[in-house]
Amino acid sequence: MVNMQGLGAGPQLAPQHMALIPPEKLVDIEQQYAKDLTALMMNPTGGEIRDRRFAGEAWKSPWNQATVNFYLLNSKHLLTLADAVEADAKTRQRIRFTTEQMIDAMSPANFFATNPEAMQRIIDTKGESLRTGILNALADLGKGKVSQTDDTAFEVGKNMATTEGAVVYQNELFQLIQYKPLTAKVYERPYLMIPPCINKYYILDLQPENSVVRYLLEQGHIVYLVSWRNPDPSMANTTWDDYIGKGAIKAIETVQDISGQKQINILGFCVGGTITSTALAVMAAQNKHPAASLTLLTTLLDFSDTGILDVFIDENLVQLREATIGGKGGGQCGMLRGVELANTFSFLRPNDLVWNYVVDNYLKGNSPPPFDLLYWNGDSTNLPGAMYVWYLRHLYLQNELKIPNRLTVCGQKVDLGK
Repeated sequence: MVNMQGLGAGPQLAPQHMALIPPEKLVDIEQQYAKDLTALMMNPTGGEIRDRRFAGEAWKSPWNQATVNFYLLNSKHLLTLADAVEADAKTRQRIRFTTEQMIDAMSPANFFATNPEAMQRIIDTKGESLRTGILNALADLGKGKVSQTDDTAFEVGKNMATTEGAVVYQNELFQLIQYKPLTAKVYERPYLMIPPCINKYYILDLQPENSVVRYLLEQGHIVYLVSWRNPDPSMANTTWDDYIGKGAIKAIETVQDISGQKQINILGFCVGGTITSTALAVMAAQNKHPAASLTLLTTLLDFSDTGILDVFIDENLVQLREATIGGKGGGQCGMLRGVELANTFSFLRPNDLVWNYVVDNYLKGNSPPPFDLLYWNGDSTNLPGAMYVWYLRHLYLQNELKIPNRLTVCGQKVDLGK
């Protein structure tokens, strides 16, 4: 029997809603585990290990092979137990997610005593790797996150976001950048790009060889890009309506004014696409149709299937956020810190984005290599509490954006179909 209490997010389940493994199924699982364990004890070093965490030569000694094989067997057993639970879909999903997190954290690769590569490196470096690893860990404690790239290798304006442009408008929410054309002839209709407000704008202009901005300029487009402000506590009361009206709509109108074009091409990316789509629906309700074309990248408009993120979202979590940073009940609004978002996204792929760097940076004393995309990924921005909790409740939890005329934004009923 497993008594789930919402994994920290939900209420204690009543007895009739407890997550159960039926006794007959549990017996079958344990009998199979006993057989597998017996077989492994008879041949603890047998079988091919295909997990890349244990691919190095140091893992091929009999002792280390046995350690890995027992870990893999127990991991398989725990996942089988998790999948055998009979409960509602969200509880099952949370049990599976939490079990996977525990399994990944307990990998023998993550500990000095059971990582032969880390132990050998201490010997090879005469202890220097241990000293460096401790310093790396202390530095990351100060930052509040595990380093995934060499932050000193990049600087915005020098080797990141180097496409030439100028700020042509700004207000309390964003700056609007207009880029210098790269062709003798340009299209009359400009191209406005609205990136997510949870990260910095330069995802669309990393380096010349992987810059969407530069590519569009080379095709003859006049390109504008919104650079959202990184909110500070003074902006805690900023709302979703503000991001629509003072943000996306103002950016669209400014590009129209500068270019003299009634219609423009628009690209929305991630949350920026959700903001853009909402803004266009608000303008449509005012009988304004500024988009000649709309391109959406990794954008959610229907939140009925949000993937693994669904494990975090329920009524209790939203109420908690509303009470702590959303100003509900007369309290003050707060901020969702960018580092909290970055850590959450990293733990969606813990082996690749967390434990890989724990092993390499701390146990082996290495420095992560430069990687422009991971530098951007770790350069998260804060979100105003008022805006964030509205987004959580009305979009993620209640999925109201897809329902015509359910939401009112900037005084207008929102209908994405208009």
